[in-house]
Amino acid sequence: MFRLACVALTVCAALAAVAAAVLFSAWWWLPAAFLLLPAVIGVGDLLQRKHSVLRNYPVVGHLRYVMERIRPEMQQYFVERSFDGRPFDRDVRSIVYQRAKGTEAEEAFGTERDVYVAGYEFLVPSIAPQPVPDEPPRVRIGGPDCTRPYDMALLNVSAMSFGSLSANAILALNKGAAQGGFAHDTGEGGISEYHLRHGGDLVWELGTGYFGCRTPDGGFDPRVFADKAAHDHVKCVSLKLSQGAKPGIGGVLPGRKVNAEIARVREVTEGRTVVSPPYHRVFSTPRELVRFLAGMRELAGGKPTGFKLCVGSRSQFLAVCKAMLEEDVAPDFIVVDGAEGGTGAAPLEFADHLGTPLTEGLITVHNALVGTGLRDRIKLGASGKVATGADLVKRLLQGADYTNAARAMMFAVGCIQAQRCHTNTCPVGVTTQDARRARALDVDDKFRRVHRYQEATVRSALQIMAAMGVRSPGELGPHQLRRRLDPLTVRSYGELYAWLSPGQLLAEPPEEWERDWAAADPDRFTV
Repeated sequence: MFRLACVALTVCAALAAVAAAVLFSAWWWLPAAFLLLPAVIGVGDLLQRKHSVLRNYPVVGHLRYVMERIRPEMQQYFVERSFDGRPFDRDVRSIVYQRAKGTEAEEAFGTERDVYVAGYEFLVPSIAPQPVPDEPPRVRIGGPDCTRPYDMALLNVSAMSFGSLSANAILALNKGAAQGGFAHDTGEGGISEYHLRHGGDLVWELGTGYFGCRTPDGGFDPRVFADKAAHDHVKCVSLKLSQGAKPGIGGVLPGRKVNAEIARVREVTEGRTVVSPPYHRVFSTPRELVRFLAGMRELAGGKPTGFKLCVGSRSQFLAVCKAMLEEDVAPDFIVVDGAEGGTGAAPLEFADHLGTPLTEGLITVHNALVGTGLRDRIKLGASGKVATGADLVKRLLQGADYTNAARAMMFAVGCIQAQRCHTNTCPVGVTTQDARRARALDVDDKFRRVHRYQEATVRSALQIMAAMGVRSPGELGPHQLRRRLDPLTVRSYGELYAWLSPGQLLAEPPEEWERDWAAADPDRFTV
C-alpha cells in the first residue's frame, strides 16, 4: 500500500507541476520533467503483467534488472543463489527462464565447464542418432491391483502446497498442467479450489498431518478421503513418508501464512504455525504401511496409489519390499526425493546433512525393486533439482520412469529466489498469502510460461535421447552416462554402481547387499 501511495503522490505532484508551468511560470517545467518520468514509469509498472517484481515494486524494481547486468558480482548474487543457500547452476536457471518465455536460443563458443575436473558427467552420443518422435511418450501408472491407471508425462509439477505457495501460483501451475497434459502434485497441504478451477490432473499427496481428510484430533478420516479422492481431477493419490530437504521432520507452515482460507483447507487454527508430525499415525511397521496403501487404493476407487520418500537406511526400504512380497501388495508408484531438493522452510542442518542424494537414492530403490522381482509392478518417479532435458535423461537411465520438478516450475511462474518463502513477504507473489503481493503474479501470463517450460524441456530430453541413438526411454541404460573420477579416469554408471538382476535378492543376494537383506524385517523398521 505504501508503494502504491508513493506512485499516486508522484503522479499528483507531476500533474500539479505541469499545471503550474502552464498557468504560472515556465520554470515549473523543470520539476515537472523530473516528476513525470518516475510517474509514467510507475504507472506503467503497475499496469503491466509481465514482471511481478515491477508490479509489487514500481520504479525501484528496475534496479534489480540494472544490477543483474553488472558482471560478475551482482549477477552471481541474483542468479546463482538457491532456496537452501547452496548454488543452483546459473545456466540451468537461465535455461528455465528462456524456455518459460519461449525465447530459448543457441549459444556460441560451446561449454564453459571444465570437462577434466573430477565429478564432471556427460551423456554418450551415438554415431547413428535416431529421429526425434513427434509426440512424447507417456508412462502408464497402475499395477495389477489398480483399476483406473493413469498415463503420466515424463516431467510433472512436484509437490508444493497451497499455503507454501499463493493462490495465484497454484492457479498458474494447474492451468499450465491442464494446458500441457501433465500432472500437478498438490503437496501435503490438501486440495483447494485453486487446484480444481482449471481442471489440471492432480496427484493428491497426503502427509502426516492428513490435511483435507483429518479427524478433529489430527488422525486420518477414511470417509472424507474417499469422498475427495473420487473427484475426477484427482488421478493418483500419494502418501508422503519423507521429503528430501528435511527427512525425519514434518512440513512447517509459519503462522503468518496461515490465514482463514488456509486454515479452512487444512482444517487447522488460523494464525498458528502448522507443524506436521514427523511420523504417521496410521502405521508403525512396513507390513502396516503396505496394508494402508492397499486401503488407500480401495478408498480411492482403484486409482493409482503410491508413496514418496527420501531414502535413508537401505535395510528399511528392503523391509518394505519384504512386506510387499509377503502381503502380495505393492504400490503403483514410488517417488524418490533427493536430499538436494528445495523447501520453503526447514532447519538448515537438516537440509545440509540428512538424507540420500537423488542419484544414490534412485539407484538404491530401483535395484531393491529389481532384486526382489517387484520392479515390473511399480513405476518410479524422481524429484530433486530436475530442471533440464539432460537432468531428465540422467534420471531415466538411473532407474526412473518419469520425473517431477518443483524449483524449476517456481522459476517458470516468476520466482527470483529471494529466499523469503517463510516470511510471507515474497516480492513476486509466488510464496506469499499477502493478497497485495500475490496479485503481482498474473495467472494468464505465468500459466503459459509453465506450459512452455515443460513442453520445451521434454522436447529437449527427446532430442538428447535421439542423439544417443535410442527411440524410447526404455532403451536407456547406465552405461550411457559417464563420470570423470580424476583427470585421467572416466567410468560409466554401469561400472560405478552394482546393478542387480531380476529376483537376485530372493535367490542369492550379492555380498554388498547380503547384510542389509538379512537385517530387513517386514514387521519393524530397524535402524
